[in-house]
Amino acid sequence: MSEQILEKLIKKVSRLPGLGPRSSRRVVLHLLKNKEKYLLPLINDLSQVADNIKSCNECGNLDQDDVCEICKNPLRKNNLICVVETVADLWALERTQVYEGKYHILGGVLSAIDGINPEQLNINSLESRLKKQNCTEVIIAISATLDGQTTAHYIADRLNTFNIKITRLAHGVPIGGELDFLDDGTIAQALKARNEM
Repeated sequence: MSEQILEKLIKKVSRLPGLGPRSSRRVVLHLLKNKEKYLLPLINDLSQVADNIKSCNECGNLDQDDVCEICKNPLRKNNLICVVETVADLWALERTQVYEGKYHILGGVLSAIDGINPEQLNINSLESRLKKQNCTEVIIAISATLDGQTTAHYIADRLNTFNIKITRLAHGVPIGGELDFLDDGTIAQALKARNEM
């Protein structure tokens, strides 16, 4: 019986990103070996997160309130919205401590293979925000994959009816990147988006 319970837990943990069956087994065994220190506090934290964290009604970020701290912050620029795929992308941009505007989370990208169409993304709510907010620029910060680029072009086309500037993140050679180790697409994009020195 206990073996079935453990196997069930290991299978569930192995479905988490970055964890396979072997690493999940190690995680579960480590938690069980250190019940007081790791397992019980983790159970408590997971329960609190499940009970208290929800999506922001404005942008889709995660927070305890209906409107997240970023959307409520009066120091953030209301006229600037950065469109991202996921909460993880928002957090990545926030780590830079450079962006001063607000966000809008799509909830994914268009994908014919995965059956994700525009109605399944938060594009309508973005248009609603733009109608209400005095926005002057939308930054499309979506990954440079084929589906990401398709989504970026689709959004740009949809937003053309608004009188706003539509920009996207620059793509090209990363800081510290050596040309010999980069793929052809990255080098080609860097050449096309080159800047004057």
